[in-house]
Amino acid sequence: MKTLDVITIGRSSVDLYGAQIGGRLEDMGSFAKYIGGSPTNIACGTARLGLRSAVITRVGDEHMGRFIREQLIREGVETGGVVTDPERLTALVILGIRDEDSFPLIFYRENCADMALCEDDIDEGFIAQARSVLATGTHLSHPRTRAAVLKALELARKHGARTALDIDYRPNLWGVAGHGAGESRFVESAKVTQELQSVLHLFDLIVGTEEEFHIAGGSTDTIAALRAVRAVSAATLVCKRGAAGAVAFEGAIPDSLDDGQAGPGFPIEVFNVLGAGDGFFSGLMKGWLDGESWPRTLEYANACGAFAVSRHGCTPAYPSWAELDFFLKRGVVRPDLRNDAELEQLHWSTNRAAEHGGDWSTMRVFAFDHRMQLEDMDGFTPEKGGAFKKLCLEAALRVQAGRPGYGILCDNRIGRDALHAASGTGLWIGRPCEWPGSRPLKLEPELGPDCGGLSQWARENVVKVLCFCHPGDDAETQARQIATVQRLWQASRRNRLEFLLEIIPSKVDPVDDDTTATLIRQFYAAGIYPDWWKLEPMKTREGWANAIAAIEENDRHTRGIVVLGLDAPEAELAASFRVAAGFDLVRGFAVGRTIFGQVASQWLRDELTDSAAVDEMAARYMRLCNIWDKAREQAR
Repeated sequence: MKTLDVITIGRSSVDLYGAQIGGRLEDMGSFAKYIGGSPTNIACGTARLGLRSAVITRVGDEHMGRFIREQLIREGVETGGVVTDPERLTALVILGIRDEDSFPLIFYRENCADMALCEDDIDEGFIAQARSVLATGTHLSHPRTRAAVLKALELARKHGARTALDIDYRPNLWGVAGHGAGESRFVESAKVTQELQSVLHLFDLIVGTEEEFHIAGGSTDTIAALRAVRAVSAATLVCKRGAAGAVAFEGAIPDSLDDGQAGPGFPIEVFNVLGAGDGFFSGLMKGWLDGESWPRTLEYANACGAFAVSRHGCTPAYPSWAELDFFLKRGVVRPDLRNDAELEQLHWSTNRAAEHGGDWSTMRVFAFDHRMQLEDMDGFTPEKGGAFKKLCLEAALRVQAGRPGYGILCDNRIGRDALHAASGTGLWIGRPCEWPGSRPLKLEPELGPDCGGLSQWARENVVKVLCFCHPGDDAETQARQIATVQRLWQASRRNRLEFLLEIIPSKVDPVDDDTTATLIRQFYAAGIYPDWWKLEPMKTREGWANAIAAIEENDRHTRGIVVLGLDAPEAELAASFRVAAGFDLVRGFAVGRTIFGQVASQWLRDELTDSAAVDEMAARYMRLCNIWDKAREQAR
């Protein structure tokens, strides 16, 4: 039984992409950090399309190496073939987008970790698990890495796996161009041609641009080059032709590229060609391994390449299978795909696990983001408030005990130390933005008038906003509040942060089974698509059913709902949990004062020690977790 569809082998790096478009690399002021390297990109791209993927590479024993490992896990890529090199640094690439034809980049790969890959890193048992092994050209450029690739290919053939080559010719990585020529895609070299041709017989599939086939075939005439490759390899040859799409040749090479098998192309705007070939190869592998015809396979590949050239970054641009399927059925609505709102919402919602990871199918959230309620307590000072929130975090971590499915809500104004300390603990972390108790809604001043303060937030923080609203609100109030939420949601997306919208209508006017559903539809109608909803408990199944229907008719890929507590006693919460737990979209709860309210009052008056406060809050939090888990179990 093969447990993997594809293993890629070769480069892994961290890509630092210039955020400013149209300027020189010298003038870039900020950068976005992504995973990179052709085989690493392809492993992620194929995983997004539903293939079981792995990568064989090396990373450094430092922050960037750990980032690559963690990002691969978030992308769903098997990391059993990733070796940590204690002596070398992870490769870096600095890139920019100047214009449609100019993409300056610098490779920082001097003695980097992935170029230390060796034969000992190739495990036969690991290779035997795969249906296919995909190599990229750079790792054929050095004797040590070449030996590792050849061993992997020999083992793949021994165990009946298909083999594929991405020629991926980078002249400066072969030593035939200088450091400043990272953008160069072709320099003639008889030595490189010889090195490539000596291994081409090992592959069932060979993919490259016309220039890459020129180096593989030793001729700048594309047909002649393809025929030279065909003379030494029976592989299917796929030649990428840029805007003209791609063609596949299974047998003899005809006199014209137009006579090859082709798939439909897509009329889209070219924004960024970097990483487009890796996106293309991801779609190609999906079709090839699924047994699709070459025209259909090339359609997948062309579409994935189209996504890549229309977005910023490499791996982050690649589609999920749901997104690709939707695009192929619907077609191009506007050529700049990154500005196609419907497509971008689907891209975000079906790939957000790759951005933020985590198993949040169950949500047990200790909410201590309260500010006004603490400030009104006897004995409160900002210093004591901050110290108390660190105790809340200690209680949350005690209950979590390193397990998934636990989280906190914590503010930055009083709880900054706790908020920062929570980073990296595995907790889900929500962070409030509203000015406490405001109606119409106002935001915390730290965010600034354009919510630009979100650019400083940790990526694992979830933007949370509470809006007191009701369907009976007058038109002006409704418009002002929706506009504020809309501005915050847009800033969240711009900064690639998840967004939680909490709505509480019962504090405004009486509610019925349709109230929450009506509000949900109003926010969706304004183009706001929360990743999470935080809703007050509804007493009837009909109320929950109406709310969930309103969500699912607008967004089938939302993360889900958490139930808030409203300072209710445990018995009342237990009753509301029993109703809510009957709906799968309700993932759990986010409860605060029921856990910490009495404890905070006593601790701030110096009537409880730190340890006693933590003990009591941990006990209360644990009881609520058990109540939820039992309710869910009984509902199923």
